[in-house]
Amino acid sequence: MTSTATLPAAVATPRLYRGQRIALIVPCYNEEAAIAEVIRGFRAQLPELSICVFDNNSTDRTAQIARDEGAMVVQVQLSGKGNVVRRMFADIEADIYVMTDGDATYDASTCTAMVDKLLDERLDMVVACRKTEASIAADAYRRGHQLGNQVLTGGVGSIFGGAFTDMLSGYRAFSRRFAKSFPALSRGFEIETELTVHALELRMPYGEIDTSYFARPEGSQSKLSTYKDGFRILRTILRLYVSERPMHCFGLLALVCALISVGLAIPILQEFWRDGLVPRLPTAVLCASIMILTMLSLVCGVILDSITRGRQEMKRLTYLSVERTKVNSDV
Repeated sequence: MTSTATLPAAVATPRLYRGQRIALIVPCYNEEAAIAEVIRGFRAQLPELSICVFDNNSTDRTAQIARDEGAMVVQVQLSGKGNVVRRMFADIEADIYVMTDGDATYDASTCTAMVDKLLDERLDMVVACRKTEASIAADAYRRGHQLGNQVLTGGVGSIFGGAFTDMLSGYRAFSRRFAKSFPALSRGFEIETELTVHALELRMPYGEIDTSYFARPEGSQSKLSTYKDGFRILRTILRLYVSERPMHCFGLLALVCALISVGLAIPILQEFWRDGLVPRLPTAVLCASIMILTMLSLVCGVILDSITRGRQEMKRLTYLSVERTKVNSDV
């Protein structure tokens, strides 16, 4: 059974910022070296925050330190950041959600600007795009990670549209509508990809804001595996491509099969027209089989596209069923 910590008084009776209840949700795994700095930094920048730390089976003192700092702590037994985000959005009731990592790499001073941008422009998601000083880039945001981020972000943009510049940033602000309509199917670090595609598929208004990105504090270690998690993110993009763009996916497959079939069939037809014979019967059978695959791909695309539209309509209705927060313009 998953246990939930007792809600501290500061969280149970939250202060409002511009009339909004704002929750800082922090997924953590073995971050005892950084979690206190994260809590103190965000609390100093935006005292109205209700800070909620979600501890994902840490084996160190992360949870105890967070409690000592006055944060609400929730234990999440299912491993993986995606599982933690699912629990966050399900358990926490707020008007605005600010998500950050527990490793003290994101700039807390950007928090207020993110919330103001979300409210003033009536957005559903604001992504903090990471900017790193050259002097610490090697430690904070390695060149290989930057290249991979650019490639994956560009791939999502090509498939789903949108103009994100840092799709994999873990520092984001969400409206209640976004949080309560997000299905959260991913299990690990690919959750940022799913968050991005969710906004694009429902055509939610979103924005970006630049933020500084720092190296981890001494004693803190990254849980990100460059190649393993990179391939998982790529696999997630391909899965979402098939499930959210089935007509495009299977239509492209059908086109490739049709071209192969026609290419193999041309010499056979030329011989038939010239001699009235079909000497390469196996090739003729192969051409017919590939053309059958073409038709099956088209049928699959049409059927899955209809199902996808139904799912998108349901998600849209869920999104619209959550009342939009009334904005207090007084800062």
